[in-house]
Amino acid sequence: MVELSRKLLAEALGTALLLAVVIGSGIMAERLSGGNVAVALLANTLATVGGLYILIEVFGPVSGAHFNPAVSAVMAWRGELPKATLLPYVVAQLLGAMLGAWLAHAMFDMTIFQLSTKVRSGMGQWIAEAVATAGLLLVILRAPAGRAAPMVAAYIGAAYWFTASTSFANPAAAFGRMFSDSFAGIAPASAPGFMIAQLIGAAIGVGIHQALQPGRITTGRTAASSPASTAR
Repeated sequence: MVELSRKLLAEALGTALLLAVVIGSGIMAERLSGGNVAVALLANTLATVGGLYILIEVFGPVSGAHFNPAVSAVMAWRGELPKATLLPYVVAQLLGAMLGAWLAHAMFDMTIFQLSTKVRSGMGQWIAEAVATAGLLLVILRAPAGRAAPMVAAYIGAAYWFTASTSFANPAAAFGRMFSDSFAGIAPASAPGFMIAQLIGAAIGVGIHQALQPGRITTGRTAASSPASTAR
């Protein structure tokens, strides 16, 4: 029980800090960019890449640094995370995501409790989220031992720009960003479509990974020894 509590704390804290990085850097970027959305997105991207890399390295040895219900679900399906632990992981991630949004607001003297009005919807956005999440899972599953953190961070940084959705790739991130009416927010009505697309994308990523395997899938890594995260 103590071991599980440590892991849940790591997942909640890591997800909270990830959302604080994403939302906080978005707020700062929007304030300093003078209305130039490309510059704001670039600043948001760079902060997220750096923050994500550090968070995976820090929390990976404790909980696997999933910070993402889709990643946790895949790890549970693969037997790398006990199935009984999946629901507590997801709850910790969702709670952490919401708290991270509130933390970002507090740091920038904004109203703590708010809902986003930023609509993100449409087939292109949903396809983008499926692609972003499929790619993320493929990177996580195929990253050489010890290389997951830089590879995941680099992939998310690239996906900010090559996907129409700016690559949430994470149901917890979509959930947390509902509570921020800022540059990185997403309207509550838009979030379910993103989450469904992300889960579909995760399944596609697993399928591609299996198709690339020469034989039976075997890994010597566990969720605790092989950090696997998402962004945003």
